Amino acid sequence: MEIILEAGYTSIEGGVCAAKGFTANGLNCGLNPDPNKNDLGMIYSETVCDTAAVYTQNKVKGAPILVTKQNLDATGGKARAVIVNSKNANTCNRDGEEKAKQMCSLTAKALGIEANEVVVASTGVIGQILPIEPIRDHVEELAKGLSAENHIEAATAIMTTDTFKKETAVSFSLGGKTVRLGGMAKGSGMIHPNMATTLNFVTTDAAIDVNLLQKALSEVVKVTYNCLSIDGDTSTNDMVCVMANGLSDAPRITEENEDYKIFCRALYLVLMNLTRMLAKDGEGASKLLTCHCKGAKDQETAITLAKSVIGSALFKCAVFGEDANWGRILCALGYAPVDFDVDRVEVAFASVNGRVLVCKDGFGVEFSEEEAAKILSADEICVDIDLHQGDADAKAWGCDLTYDYVKINGDYRS
Repeated sequence: MEIILEAGYTSIEGGVCAAKGFTANGLNCGLNPDPNKNDLGMIYSETVCDTAAVYTQNKVKGAPILVTKQNLDATGGKARAVIVNSKNANTCNRDGEEKAKQMCSLTAKALGIEANEVVVASTGVIGQILPIEPIRDHVEELAKGLSAENHIEAATAIMTTDTFKKETAVSFSLGGKTVRLGGMAKGSGMIHPNMATTLNFVTTDAAIDVNLLQKALSEVVKVTYNCLSIDGDTSTNDMVCVMANGLSDAPRITEENEDYKIFCRALYLVLMNLTRMLAKDGEGASKLLTCHCKGAKDQETAITLAKSVIGSALFKCAVFGEDANWGRILCALGYAPVDFDVDRVEVAFASVNGRVLVCKDGFGVEFSEEEAAKILSADEICVDIDLHQGDADAKAWGCDLTYDYVKINGDYRS
């Protein structure tokens, strides 16, 4: 799908290996019975990284989340590697933390680093015991195969019901030096805004204070991953992690200056594009939905309203049926927990096939149902909402709700 960029930022290849000093790999260790599908991945930096992360707010948290948080707390936000598996979430298991710590120790031994310098993550079925033996038996092979070219192997290792790998990277300039920032993500279902969404790993060769890195990540997540909804479920294992090794030789960012703003925008572009990929690949999805809410009194209002529309199951079904049932949009706006003047609301549908106004001043307007159906037949659709009550705006992303979503989740464990 098309990568959305801005002036000053260039799309580059490499995903999590686009930045200097990062290598990656992925392979099948046997957790996935299909030998042609990777289920174990690794990312490694040749130097220690300032590392920031955000985690799911689900009260039931996967053991890897708990262990990663312990590791980053112990090192003051320092890490050198990521170890991640698919097919098994290692969640709600009595030996979960022990297994997650073993994954860190095995990775550390294979790489010659400390166990608390490892970020560990898992994704897959909840409540099934994670067999450590396949991971133990393949970690050294995984480490030996690390290379800048194997970012694709790592990106496919984290896939569950995903239908395509998700990675992107950009280059930009800081202090006259070229800096790179790239990432990979997984996620197709069990996705709803709540602090972070899915598994996402970002690397950069920028040099930035760890506290500023954490602030940047938390703020960017708020307007990207937290504005994504596939099905209303927030997973137990969601994590977004950013590692910065400073190997670009660009000046270290130690304050919220212009370089910090440039870095934050790069992080936004990468996470926003990954968010769009996640939305497009929603389980059973046939259409990518973007809700752009503008004219709000403040950004919080715009975010809340855009997310309410994207999260509406009724609206998602209407889009699947290519039915311009704009009343469901007004309904979703109306139950959002913010105040606005419905008598000033304007709504339109847009796609590559055109644009049609369907609501003005809170009331329906005449429009061609045939034209609207043609617009909604595209695989990427935008809902434009103008509140006419301020200057703030926000976007949220999601997908339609199809028959295939039920089929996929009806036999997920098999």
